Amino acid sequence: MNNLIQIRLCGYGGQGVVLAGTILGHAAINDDKWVSGSNSYGAQARGGSARSEVVISENSITYPHVIKADILIAMSQTAYDEYIQDLAEQNAIVLYDDMIVHPRDINGVQQIGVPATKTSIDQLDNKQVANIVMLGASVVITGIVSKKSMISSIETNVDQRFKELNLKALNAGFALGKNYHRKKTLNTRNSTNSSNTINQ
Repeated sequence: MNNLIQIRLCGYGGQGVVLAGTILGHAAINDDKWVSGSNSYGAQARGGSARSEVVISENSITYPHVIKADILIAMSQTAYDEYIQDLAEQNAIVLYDDMIVHPRDINGVQQIGVPATKTSIDQLDNKQVANIVMLGASVVITGIVSKKSMISSIETNVDQRFKELNLKALNAGFALGKNYHRKKTLNTRNSTNSSNTINQ
């Protein structure tokens, strides 16, 4: 991982974007990283816009907010459209829910479609944990935090009533991330405009 990684998670209220950011931040702390974070809601908590920003560094963080995202995790089309322009100039990665978001063609940006909502419905019968499926896939694909720390963070930050479901969702996301790496290994073609979709 680079010395400092700026991550923006975005969607709409009710998708658990802020919880996902909290879980990610605590996982990074579990990995002995420096972490800062902030959250933002739209006018309406449920249905309005929601954003969570997490900055992870090997060293102390001088500015606690995301300036240009190295990693953008988009759970809604509106959020994707709003933040797709605020990416790092080099090596930016966009992960989006492929049931909800239709990505633009952007040269030099790696965009990866994750079937988070579809997986949460098909495998877990609960689309409310699509955020955790997305987070699990994102962690495996990017390597921003360890899987062990993610599991520990969910055990700490999720209510006991929902812990088992969220751990199942996390593992489903881990599997999606593993499938992406398997597909990438098999695909030897290179492209500067990379857009991929993970299979379940």
